[in-house]
Amino acid sequence: PPASQNNEQGSTLRDLLTTTAGKLRLGSTDAGIAFAPVYSTGTASGKSGRTMPNILDDIIASVVENKIPPNRAPKINVKSEIKDEPKDDRKCIQDDSSKRYSDIQYSWICDKHVLWLRDHKNNNNWKLFKECWKQGRPVLVSGMHKKMNFSLWKAESISLDFGNQQADILNCKDSIISNTNVKEFWDGFEDVSKRQKIKNGETALLKLKDWPSGEDFKAMMPARYDDLLKSLPLPEYCSPEGKLNLASHLPGFFVRPDLGPRLCSAYGVAATKDHDIGTTNLHIEVSDVVNILVYVGIAKGNGVLSKSGVLKKFEEEDLDDLLRKRLKDSSELPGALWHIYAGKDADKIREFLQKIAKEQGLEVLPEHDPIRDQSWYVNKKLRQRLLEEYGVKTCTVIQFLGDAIILPAGALHQV
Repeated sequence: PPASQNNEQGSTLRDLLTTTAGKLRLGSTDAGIAFAPVYSTGTASGKSGRTMPNILDDIIASVVENKIPPNRAPKINVKSEIKDEPKDDRKCIQDDSSKRYSDIQYSWICDKHVLWLRDHKNNNNWKLFKECWKQGRPVLVSGMHKKMNFSLWKAESISLDFGNQQADILNCKDSIISNTNVKEFWDGFEDVSKRQKIKNGETALLKLKDWPSGEDFKAMMPARYDDLLKSLPLPEYCSPEGKLNLASHLPGFFVRPDLGPRLCSAYGVAATKDHDIGTTNLHIEVSDVVNILVYVGIAKGNGVLSKSGVLKKFEEEDLDDLLRKRLKDSSELPGALWHIYAGKDADKIREFLQKIAKEQGLEVLPEHDPIRDQSWYVNKKLRQRLLEEYGVKTCTVIQFLGDAIILPAGALHQV
């Protein structure tokens, strides 16, 4: 049929080849297809011949010649291509994984959006991880601290070794950054009485932002660097030299993204009056990220929530049943609360945050991107509105001591 009547016409090269190949006639100077004819008939001597072809067209025509006879309409056998890819890949993995991955200890959390690998030592974890990762889903691996030298990561140990260093310290409440002696930060890490106070006498919520990072980390903390690298989950993907880590295969002349590692340390909100602020606002990373919780400090002092009070705060969140069960396990130590969103929801979230900014009387400039600027921590009330008004659901994850959270590039998150 004419192209205008062919409802199989598509926009990709594969579509173009399969929908027009049947019209190709060898020796014709008007193949009636989207690319120019390759062969011309006749020469000065009257013998059949061909002109020097355009190389790309020659390849295309050769493929078409060999695959589809000239006088037969194209029949596209798509069964073989899609038989292992049903419409809901996630459902397929979940339905099939109990048989295919019976040797792996795992669960699904966050409404089956996040894969939880419970045994960090299992060498087959990467096989199930691969199925989940190609769908762009977050993965949680627990128990990484059991492989690490715990004494290296204690607050007092880092303060003792590097207390005389200067670094940028962020006040999470008002986003003011100051260059301060690192010892001051670590002295108040677990002793609230030694923490800075802000104008109204409230205890400051401080964050030692990305210190040290990248090459500085390796140079300053070689023992900790080695301890971290040997303890990475899924080394096939996460190790700098992992065979499935794309960055390890980049030629030397490529400018690589900063793959770290970097140390991110922050006070918890347990000692603050405002529990609706975060230590990491909503943002997107440009590369895949693995975040391991290597230490959880237990804050002491006036105004600090008791352990039961902290657990109660966690339980007020919209949590998966398995996470609630972990909270009740006395051997587990919860340390960080994550809210994660799929990359496909980024535009809806931007629109929502700009709407909220206008409601609050804030100026919204045309070039302003609230996610790129990391200017928002989406509190519980706003998360509920985001669900009701835009249909965007929050994936809430509690990170316990030793948990590694692996996020694909483009996933939005706050902590």
